[in-house]
Amino acid sequence: MLDTRTDFRIASYNIRKALGTDRRRDPERIMAVVAELQADVVVLQEADLRLGVRPAALPHNQIQAHTGLTPVPLARNGVSLGWHGIAILARPEIAVTGTVLLDLPGLEPRGAVIVDFLLKGGPLRVVGTHLGLLRSSRRKQVSQIRESLKALPECGTVIAGDLNEFSTSVGLGRLSPVFRIHTPGRTFHARRPFASLDRFATNDLVDLTRTGVLQDSLTAVASDHLPIWANGALLSA
Repeated sequence: MLDTRTDFRIASYNIRKALGTDRRRDPERIMAVVAELQADVVVLQEADLRLGVRPAALPHNQIQAHTGLTPVPLARNGVSLGWHGIAILARPEIAVTGTVLLDLPGLEPRGAVIVDFLLKGGPLRVVGTHLGLLRSSRRKQVSQIRESLKALPECGTVIAGDLNEFSTSVGLGRLSPVFRIHTPGRTFHARRPFASLDRFATNDLVDLTRTGVLQDSLTAVASDHLPIWANGALLSA
């Protein structure tokens, strides 16, 4: 049940291209997990295959039927679901008012997406990303995301994704003081979680009233990461 102060429910999930811990690629399991999250907005990482034209790991024409959500149009071709593997699903009644696609610096090809939504309670900006494996790259990537957000009008903002970082102070310190980092719990490895790699970060126009990790028999096998969720309230500027 949602909190009385909740304007939205958001989730983030590294789906590992729908490849489970049993080494089976099963998009239907991933979509079942997404449905179980009961979120208004879901940020996915590794939503596209890495090679060739980067086809989607989930079938476009089945996502809404299985999850109740629709993909935000982010792909620059006809086969991918997202940008650098970052995809965002949202309830079809939520309006999208703007999108920005970012290439992020670093040794590996990485990216971020910025999507502006209009909720009943007001505007919400969601930043989806999957940061690099090297801390030196992550620090540059965090800096670029912050600089890109500075160029946009002020808005309640949630950064969500697999941030690939153990330390919130050293590795993600450049988010402060504008953003507060939220760690719902351990998310990797899904069968025996020991690391909190998946996180949210919010500015002072968003209050996350509850956060958590979805851990059950399905999420233990669907991907090597567990999904995180949060109930959030928009605050006045």
